[in-house]
Amino acid sequence: MKASIILLLIGLAVAQAQFQWMRDSGKFVKDAALGSRDMARAYMDMREANFKNADKYFHARGNYDAAQRGPGGAWAARVLRLWSPFFSSDGREAVQMRGSGRGAEDSRLDQEANRWGRNGGDPNRYRPAGLPSKY
Repeated sequence: MKASIILLLIGLAVAQAQFQWMRDSGKFVKDAALGSRDMARAYMDMREANFKNADKYFHARGNYDAAQRGPGGAWAARVLRLWSPFFSSDGREAVQMRGSGRGAEDSRLDQEANRWGRNGGDPNRYRPAGLPSKY
């Protein structure tokens, strides 16, 4: 199921990227697909780690990795943050604010981590002590 979600999102990013023509559209599409993969990897690592207080680190890391790929990757991070309730970004935060009782403050802090990563900030700012080095 995880692989099918990843393939679906990569396909979505590639399809949507076709409308975002830039000088080097081939690179844009590739970076968008790889940025989608970066976001998916951060989400799966967050689920696997299941480590207390690590969600903001994974938010920042997924957004950072995607944005570092260039305009296509940054575009994928923005699209996935708006579209997907599954990944470490704004879509999931909207779901949390409505239904989980986590509250607006926690969501605001998650959004800060998303922006930090997308803007090139070091994700380790949010890394909790004791998180395995694998992540």
